[in-house]
Amino acid sequence: MDRKDSYVVVTYGDSITKGVVYDNERSKYFNSKNNFTSIVSSKINGTVYNVGKFGSTIVRGINKTYKDVIKKTPDIVLIEFGGNDCDYNWEEVALNPNIEHKPNTDISTFSETLRTMIASLKKDNIVPALMTLPPLDPIKYFNWIGKGDPLAEKNILQWLGCKEKLYTWHNSYNQAISQIATETQTILIDVRTEFLKYTNYSQFLCLDGIHPNNEGHSLIAKILLGFMQDNYSFLLQN
Repeated sequence: MDRKDSYVVVTYGDSITKGVVYDNERSKYFNSKNNFTSIVSSKINGTVYNVGKFGSTIVRGINKTYKDVIKKTPDIVLIEFGGNDCDYNWEEVALNPNIEHKPNTDISTFSETLRTMIASLKKDNIVPALMTLPPLDPIKYFNWIGKGDPLAEKNILQWLGCKEKLYTWHNSYNQAISQIATETQTILIDVRTEFLKYTNYSQFLCLDGIHPNNEGHSLIAKILLGFMQDNYSFLLQN
């Protein structure tokens, strides 16, 4: 990466990147001003754009790469997708637990699309950096998708086999991200491992068990800034 007086960084992904947090008191999601992008942007030598979108998958993301990312002429793009890609339509699963259900993006499509996105950015002399997925809490997340309906919970559990499958399935997409980073020689910032250093990593997650709360965003920001300090200190303000 060429040394410059200032840099343009884009954070690109889903609601985690956007900074969506669940408010327990109001029982609704909101965009936290204390999201990791906002925290990091105050330390960067340059401009940071947050183009995360609630509900976004990597397929939607790649279709908007030019409009949302490349037009901003960034030096670096932090990529965070996977949480929505690996997810299912749980209402349909609850209604029909005896049939096959497919995730929003199957893992082969997810992997191939991520490779294409990386190649496209590198072709435009933009540095991509992949972020691993914060781990979900399978118990919290199961309770969330079951919505307190005993029949829905029974049917979802019948289809899953066990609640821990929510964690392992989510982790399989995370493993794909890490593998692709190695294959393509792309920067990887391993947020997940840092979360898992805490026995009760769920303290950093919202009631839904998958979105980081404000403390989780603070932890992600700390990890990102630590990575930059160790490897790309010129990106940070003096």
